[in-house]
Amino acid sequence: MDSHEAMKSCLEEMDVEGVRSLWHLIAPNMPQPKSDMEAMVTLHMARTTALFLSSRQRYYSHRWLLDHNCMSLLPDNEKPSAERMYPQIVSSVGISVNTGSALMKPVVPHIQNAMENAVHEAYADGRRDDIPFIKHRMNEARDTVLRKLLGRIKPWTGHSG
Repeated sequence: MDSHEAMKSCLEEMDVEGVRSLWHLIAPNMPQPKSDMEAMVTLHMARTTALFLSSRQRYYSHRWLLDHNCMSLLPDNEKPSAERMYPQIVSSVGISVNTGSALMKPVVPHIQNAMENAVHEAYADGRRDDIPFIKHRMNEARDTVLRKLLGRIKPWTGHSG
């Protein structure tokens, strides 16, 4: 197999180890990927421009690059199709603080703010996808505000009922 066919195979198969070895053989004087991750980014970037690959493969690489905060080389006219095939997954958190008591209404904004801050802290700590942790932190924040404003209450245990 010649180097062109070997490179094509690496692109089709996302062969990180193979492309690193091949790149070292065909371009020893050129900068080499310093890690498997760097090689993977390079492979995905190359796949977005490789017309011999299927749209599915090219669009997957486009999504992978965007999800890893890397630049995609997919042509602009193909990006809408890629976005439909591989849409961006976005997480969100809903905060709802309800009360039936008119006496509690002034407390609601404080509870909501504390819960929102707990979510921001969890996101800043890199725990964006840790739903049980975020829920626990939100409920702790709610209980802390209620204790401060209203006195002693039973802390949240994680069980509804």
